[in-house]
Amino acid sequence: MRLLLDTHVVLWGLEGSRTLSPAAQEAIEQATDLLFSVVSLAEIGVKAAIGKLSVPRDLFEHVLRSGVQVLRLDAEPALAVADLPMHHRDPFDRLLVAQARSEHLTIITSDRRIAAYDVPVVDAG
Repeated sequence: MRLLLDTHVVLWGLEGSRTLSPAAQEAIEQATDLLFSVVSLAEIGVKAAIGKLSVPRDLFEHVLRSGVQVLRLDAEPALAVADLPMHHRDPFDRLLVAQARSEHLTIITSDRRIAAYDVPVVDAG
């Protein structure tokens, strides 16, 4: 299984602030690919810039050292966002959904609105 980590899941892991659900832990252990999107990096950067989030300056290096692969944003999923139903208004989450659909990925998230899309989801807890 190829897994895409939602932004908050990566932050939980870095902060050690939350424990993932048993289903999410098992999915990660069995994953063939564990991915972190550049979209999430942009979301973290925006939230840090407006003061909603405090993150280490070397966040990207932390992610790379963890063995997670970086998923770039290609034109196809970027444009596909326009065709998604408006189950979710957050542009970053909509981009993650479009990437997951384009790349045939399962998203690990605790955001129930993402499950409304036609994309496989593992509940992060």
